[in-house]
Amino acid sequence: MSAIYRMDAGFDGALFEGSSCAFGVFDGLHRGHRYLLAAAQGTACDTGGTSIALTFDRDPDEVFRPGELKKLLSNEDRIELLASSGVDAVCVLPFTRELASEEPLEFLESTFGAGNPAHLHVGVDFRFGARARGHIEDLRSWAGGVGACVHAHHLVSADGSPVSATRIRSLLAQARIEEANELLGRPYVLHGVVRHGREDGRAFGFRTANLEIPVQLQVAAEGVYGGYARIGEERFRAAIAVGKSPMFEEETTATCEVNILDFDRDIYDENLWVELHHHLRPLEKFGSVEDLVAAVQADRVWVSENL
Repeated sequence: MSAIYRMDAGFDGALFEGSSCAFGVFDGLHRGHRYLLAAAQGTACDTGGTSIALTFDRDPDEVFRPGELKKLLSNEDRIELLASSGVDAVCVLPFTRELASEEPLEFLESTFGAGNPAHLHVGVDFRFGARARGHIEDLRSWAGGVGACVHAHHLVSADGSPVSATRIRSLLAQARIEEANELLGRPYVLHGVVRHGREDGRAFGFRTANLEIPVQLQVAAEGVYGGYARIGEERFRAAIAVGKSPMFEEETTATCEVNILDFDRDIYDENLWVELHHHLRPLEKFGSVEDLVAAVQADRVWVSENL
């Protein structure tokens, strides 16, 4: 796990001097992002410098379009994943309206003023500064003056289409989970704290872990998925219902219900990570509780036999 630095008043910008820096929001930390990070590690190895992932503490759209924003990762999980990606350091720049109002050159100078990187790795569509007016050529113009080299990468998948968080969110919204996972380079994960729910699962013959997923992270299509639940270092097969239960929507606040196989202990108030691997069926409002229980039991059988 690499060191995480918050770029506040006490931050020493000399850390950037001679570094290889990958710069982006990195929502989802997908294959394209990992390519950028690997490229930064490569030039750092070649020059003997430090590899750095530079990101914001929050998605800029959380400031400007909070009601429209959908994200693949919480800010905390995104930064933790960056720290485990293999780079030497993660630098987290607080995103504020004041920062967003800086002109492109002003933004670069205030970000890198105390130490200039030797290499900057970004996507070809990278934008920066007030109203996103800064383009790659502006970045290269600034870099030429400080002796830095800009690497603008085309982030594409095997089919020649762009790898982007937008594309992955679209796939998830269509329940095309296998395709989304391929672009992510890992399983799509939901993360939350287990809360008390209706607590009637035991009477149904199985126990359910209830998560309340924030609206901004409700990206995947509602439905039942086969996957895994992770608690600490332990990993269990699970049938996962994403979305509010149509049978109990007036009685629950849970937006993700996890039926964990071969598991029977209290995990209230613990962190639970849920991996989605296969879409099994849409959520349904059954005619009776007995029909619901039969469907959930069938989901559990599928998971037991196929995962």
